[in-house]
Amino acid sequence: MRIKYTICIVFFVALVIIEKENRIISRVSDKLTLKQTSQTPLRPGGFSRILLKHNASFPSLSKDFMLMKRRLENYSKHQEVMKSGKKHILLLATTRTGSSFVGEFFNQQADNMFYLFEPLWHVEKMLTLDTGGTNATAAAAAYRNVLQHLLLCDFTLLEKFIDPLPVDHITPALFRRESSTSLCGESVCSPVVKGVFERYHCKTRRCGPLNLTMASKSCLQKDHRVIKSVRVRQLENLRPLAEDPRLDVKFIQLVRDPRAVLASRMVAFAAKYKNWKEWAMGGDVPLDDDEVRKLKGNCDNIRLSAKVGLRQPPWLRGRYMLVRYEDIARFPMKKAAEMYKFSGIPFTSQVKSWILKNTHASKETSGVYSTQKNSSEQVEKWRFSLPFKIAQVVQRVCGPTLKLFGYKFVSSEKVLTDKSISLIEDKVFNAL
Repeated sequence: MRIKYTICIVFFVALVIIEKENRIISRVSDKLTLKQTSQTPLRPGGFSRILLKHNASFPSLSKDFMLMKRRLENYSKHQEVMKSGKKHILLLATTRTGSSFVGEFFNQQADNMFYLFEPLWHVEKMLTLDTGGTNATAAAAAYRNVLQHLLLCDFTLLEKFIDPLPVDHITPALFRRESSTSLCGESVCSPVVKGVFERYHCKTRRCGPLNLTMASKSCLQKDHRVIKSVRVRQLENLRPLAEDPRLDVKFIQLVRDPRAVLASRMVAFAAKYKNWKEWAMGGDVPLDDDEVRKLKGNCDNIRLSAKVGLRQPPWLRGRYMLVRYEDIARFPMKKAAEMYKFSGIPFTSQVKSWILKNTHASKETSGVYSTQKNSSEQVEKWRFSLPFKIAQVVQRVCGPTLKLFGYKFVSSEKVLTDKSISLIEDKVFNAL
């Protein structure tokens, strides 16, 4: 009886501590080890066997015992990932925030990093409704599950969203394949197939359709994995990834002044932003219009995700970084170094060289979709293309977002176009 009571006490103490500490497993192991005599050392898996042996004696505790066992197993898997040194990075943003440019900071280190550019494009396209939107709940779950598989180098779930469906895991239609150096590497470059048109073909070498099995093998051989996406609406939806013991995920959220984002979208997606262009030419902006509500919804999603990250809940502690595009554009080398330090990945000379070359590009190479920019000029460019009345609308519906990220309001056309007046506060983003 004394043994049963002793096991009960140890178990309940362990349960209480587990609820308070994520790393309690090591403490439990230490306590159990101390309770063993030199004649009866605790063997591998001994704690699990003790729990299972006494389930019959304490049937009401059976579920708790199994929970304890699963946590032990998860801790073991997590320790293996941590020891391996493999990093998993998710670069989260919205369209026209400079995410393609920032993604290149990681894409350039292809020798030890597997980088994917917007794989969720396929998921969004498949889930888009006839009305043009998506079911938010279904999309969030699909995005999360596909990202989880891809971070584990498993392309099988993504395949189900590619249209047309891959044949024998081979597809000529992976979105923006050429934007991932890893998918154009020699080990992933299959022979060119006559008569097969590949829309997103590699620029560095002639490759046939992408063999996703080969891509998976290449991914597994790399030390780190990075995915860039503009389609995740809420950071909270990705919590299961942070808690997956097979991953060591860190989230970098890239934000930009909503006024600059709108100005850029009006140029890049002219057809979709036709109403905004018409409002800019004349007349008042109807604040109850769907387009204005959509702008507000986007701003709210960005702000709420950032507030979750900056609050640093236990599942995000040490895993979240907020970066403003304006800071990257003004201080690209410094901010890149900070992102690499946060990620736990060495900042190589190869990446530094790319940054130096691509942040001082000429006007001829700085196209709408180009990652070659004179980065310091990009920060202020929108101020001379966005009418003051449109800037006022953005400030009205996105005010809390502007304040959180340290973007100053403008009160007149004169202030908007005065370059001597900075609209960016010096701000360090610590936990709220």
